[in-house]
Amino acid sequence: MGTPATVVLRMLVLKHLSDWSFDECEREVRGSLVYRAFCRIDGERVPDAKTLIRLAHLLDEPVLKDILARLVALGRARRVVRGRRLRVDTTVVETNIHYPTDATLLADGVRVLTRGLRRIGEQVRERSRSVARRVFEIAQRSRTASPRTPAAIRARTQAKMKQLYQGLLRITRTVVRQAERVVARTRRRSQVAHLSMTVDLVRHVLAQTRTRVLRGDTHYPGKVVSLFEPHTDIIRKGKLTKPTEFGRLVKIQEAEAQFITDYVVCERRQADRALWGPALDRHIELFGRPPQLAVADDGFASATNERGAHERGVRHVVLPRQSREIRSRIARLALRWRTGSEGRISALKRRHGLRRCRYRGESGMQRWVGLGVIANNLLVLGRAGP
Repeated sequence: MGTPATVVLRMLVLKHLSDWSFDECEREVRGSLVYRAFCRIDGERVPDAKTLIRLAHLLDEPVLKDILARLVALGRARRVVRGRRLRVDTTVVETNIHYPTDATLLADGVRVLTRGLRRIGEQVRERSRSVARRVFEIAQRSRTASPRTPAAIRARTQAKMKQLYQGLLRITRTVVRQAERVVARTRRRSQVAHLSMTVDLVRHVLAQTRTRVLRGDTHYPGKVVSLFEPHTDIIRKGKLTKPTEFGRLVKIQEAEAQFITDYVVCERRQADRALWGPALDRHIELFGRPPQLAVADDGFASATNERGAHERGVRHVVLPRQSREIRSRIARLALRWRTGSEGRISALKRRHGLRRCRYRGESGMQRWVGLGVIANNLLVLGRAGP
């Protein structure tokens, strides 16, 4: 018999409750009678980490959304959450990638294509040393190419960096052409499906590097920042400590008692204002009525969003479009309550791992965020008591 679904789900929730790795989760459950009872394992054999990883892929977004809706229903039954208030905020969950530069992306392309060609039995020239040498020299010379450097030194550095990039582009194109020939003559498409996808990504990286480095146009549309997580988006939220983040924008909406009622991994390059209407509709769907108070930060503020909330039946809509001097007392109290969403997001990142997604792919991002949100709500229900 296989591993029961309830065991897999409970072990994954326990993993995200404590922000463990798969190996740590297996070890902790094996050695604790309490965890064994919670996971419905008791004296049976604990699923190992590899089994848990394989079975975790079966949890997709609809399954997790159904579990979250069930938790909302439990919260309503226990009067933990009533749905009278709603606050919405967004955050960035980073993907598990290194800091992207054009040189390192080209080096990744050469390494991945070479490895893929060797797996299917092709003879490929070893270019890792020459690529690594060029990447290292580019990184060293980039330190003297900043605006603070004297103009003469900066010009010489940029000219040398272009030469190094041209050599790196030449090596990458050679490997790409060889991979394309292999893909064209291989009859079994299942063997080269992943290789073909990688070739397309590396071709995109070649084009954006030529445009950005050789032609000086840094506004290249549809930039690829990772060959391993191509769904990664470039997001700037105005943080002083981290002005640019690489991941996906996630919408978190809460009701009372710090209870998260819904989450959305947003589409790439989606504005905050476009999330306001769907958040209200989801709240009405879950609770059967609109909230009495709906509040968000200035990223959601617009006259259209205020009007849409009033049309849905929301009594108090607080989006900070007005100056502080003319805000009403209700607006000031609502905005004070809204700041609690910052603390909830901080707790999600610190306690449940939403700082960086450790699962792969877009489906992995959905699973990582969903399990973290479910773990948060279980703690809220546990603190509320029976």
